[in-house]
Amino acid sequence: MFRLGPIVSLGSALTVLLFLPIAGHAPVLSFHGDVICILYLLGLGRFFTIAAAMDTASPFEGMGAAREAYFPIICEAAFFMVLILFYRLTGELSLAAYFSGPSPLSLWHLAGPPMLFVVFAFFIILLTENSRVPVDDPATHLELTMIHEVMVLDHSGPDFGLIELGSFCKLLFYSTLISRLILPFDLNFPLTFVSYFAGLAVVSSAVGVTESVMARYRMDKVPQFVLTSFALAFFATIITLEFI
Repeated sequence: MFRLGPIVSLGSALTVLLFLPIAGHAPVLSFHGDVICILYLLGLGRFFTIAAAMDTASPFEGMGAAREAYFPIICEAAFFMVLILFYRLTGELSLAAYFSGPSPLSLWHLAGPPMLFVVFAFFIILLTENSRVPVDDPATHLELTMIHEVMVLDHSGPDFGLIELGSFCKLLFYSTLISRLILPFDLNFPLTFVSYFAGLAVVSSAVGVTESVMARYRMDKVPQFVLTSFALAFFATIITLEFI
């Protein structure tokens, strides 16, 4: 299990990217209901990472695994709430139907200002799922205060490289979703990629600014912060469905 953790974690993250509409273009894989499959693929990678941490029998890694199992549950609830909103607006259960071509712009036309709540909800999910400040500090070396990093303390070499690459793929996945929402324009071929990378730069800058102006929350305050993403997604759904 210890050796399988990094491999399955990277494999699931790479598979998820096959469903991702890069710069608004159609993904490699797409089918009705693939958003549910994507969430379970992300959960599969998380499960094997947690199982690999538990396999070491280290109390510190077990502590990080417990935190990793707890916080993303709230993120999944928020993600499902956003999917409910998108499904009611489009009648589709496919990531390509939400983020490819002119679809993001039509979501703004249908939902209006509540889509800002969705953007902020996705940003909180990005910070949580990728263990960034204020949920976690990827640069710290204190086992008692870490979540993700404490789970991989015993990994090194190629195995640790696979884990880091899987984390990068997850960050790219959520950054792409936010990038398409904040710059939803359907342009011609070169300008689409310029818009896409500009959106990624905005998201990366927002993460950097957040890490620069905020400190990591105390552990008992983290669930309240993560629950904010669910509250934002819930209010966006209720407000939108009330007026359509």
